[in-house]
Amino acid sequence: MKLVAGVLYPADEPRLCEWTAVRMASIFGAAERESEPYPFGFTDYYRDISPDLVRRFFSFKGLRHPFGLAAWKKMAIALEEESSSGGPLSRRVNIDPGYLDGARIVLASTKDNAHRIYLQDDIFAEVTMCRRKSGWESFSYTFPDFASGMYDAFLDSVRADWRSDMRALRRAGAN
Repeated sequence: MKLVAGVLYPADEPRLCEWTAVRMASIFGAAERESEPYPFGFTDYYRDISPDLVRRFFSFKGLRHPFGLAAWKKMAIALEEESSSGGPLSRRVNIDPGYLDGARIVLASTKDNAHRIYLQDDIFAEVTMCRRKSGWESFSYTFPDFASGMYDAFLDSVRADWRSDMRALRRAGAN
C-alpha cells in the first residue's frame, strides 16, 4: 500500500503546510508526491483551524503494510497537537493519513460510524473510495470533497506509483 496523507491548513498560512511536510517526512520518510493546493469549503467542521482552508496531499516513497494505519493516525494526531498555539481546540492543521492501492483509498479516523471498522486505540478505518475501470467511485458516506472528483488526478498518480512499486516487488521476488 502507498501511505498518503491529506493536510488541511489555513489558506493564508502556507508555512504551516511546509512545517507539516517536514515533520511528516521525519516520521514517514521522504514524500514521493505532493499535490497542488485545493481550496476546501465543504464543511464548517474544521472552523477551529480557520474559516478559509486549503487541502494538500502527500504520498510517501515505498510500500507500507496496512497494519500501520492506526499508528499513522496516532502520529498525525501528535503532529496536530504539536501545531497547536497552546489553547484548547487550537490545532493549526488537520492531518488525515490513509493508504491507497489498486482498488481503494482507506482513511483513518477517530470518529466511529456504521461504515467504519474499529482498528485499535480508538482509531477506525474507512474505505473512502474505490477504483473501478471507469475511475474513482464514491459511496453515500464519502466526504464531499473526495466525491467531487477534484482529487482524482492526484490519486491516479499515486496509484500509478503503487503499480510501479508492485511490479518492482514482483520482479525482485522472481529473482
